[in-house]
Amino acid sequence: MSVIHIGTAPDSWGVWYSDDPRQPPYRRFLDEAASAGYGWIELGPYGYLPTDPAQLRDELRARELRLAAGTVFEQLHGEGSWAQVWERARRVAELTAAVGGRHIVVIPQLWRDDRTGAEVEPRMLDSAAWDRKIQGINRLGRELYEHYGVRMQYHPHADSHVASPEQVERFLAETDPDYVSLCLDTGHIAYCGGDNAALIRNHPERIGYLHLKQVDAEIAAKVSAEDLSFGAAVALGAMVEPPLGVPEWPPLLDAIAGLDRDIFAIVEQDMFPCPADAPAPIARRTRNYLAGCAGPAVRFR
Repeated sequence: MSVIHIGTAPDSWGVWYSDDPRQPPYRRFLDEAASAGYGWIELGPYGYLPTDPAQLRDELRARELRLAAGTVFEQLHGEGSWAQVWERARRVAELTAAVGGRHIVVIPQLWRDDRTGAEVEPRMLDSAAWDRKIQGINRLGRELYEHYGVRMQYHPHADSHVASPEQVERFLAETDPDYVSLCLDTGHIAYCGGDNAALIRNHPERIGYLHLKQVDAEIAAKVSAEDLSFGAAVALGAMVEPPLGVPEWPPLLDAIAGLDRDIFAIVEQDMFPCPADAPAPIARRTRNYLAGCAGPAVRFR
């Protein structure tokens, strides 16, 4: 049986940017994550946590926390985009590896601005742009592993070019399984009309990492009907604490536990902005919920 290492992330504290006055100071996030009973975290947006490896190691060690992954956005479908994406990915990978992390969650850049809702790119990629993305992703996964020893975990995301069930299936069919695995974000998959259980069942070898998230189905339906942006959806409360939304986590965790490898499952509840005192109680309740429903495969430390 696999071991599922449960952690949390700055996202669950309303952190979307490296610096924003509506976000909590990083030490408050670290203190509250540790107090809630989690032993693993993600970096969040580069620059939110300290970028000096020695300082970050000290901050984590003081709270008995460890780093699971860093995060970077990509827009490799754009012509001439490699150098800019690689520079962002390189610095995240360098910091992640320096403090013991072994994964990089790579997220496609959104075609719709998450602050304004304005469309900043076409909703669909043409064949040439899609091919550039696939070639770039394969290269990025290989370079991250060869240079830093970290594994790419690709994260389909609402309002991006890898979001719908069809896009996710095409992405998996065309990317290199030696260097590109899937960060299965249960909330984004459900939000975009996908089937988490089917992805685990049909592509067990490609599931390398999880983000545990639940969606309010009624709000998701409203968002779809009114063509609202993901930022607007989050502001409406589209992402909810378990067990109030979909998908159900226990059967998914049971399926993951049946895979022949250990895996990280990072709790995320998209909230931006959010009241300063809201995240910590939610984090504790979510941890307690997971401890009660996920069986012996789950480890929080």
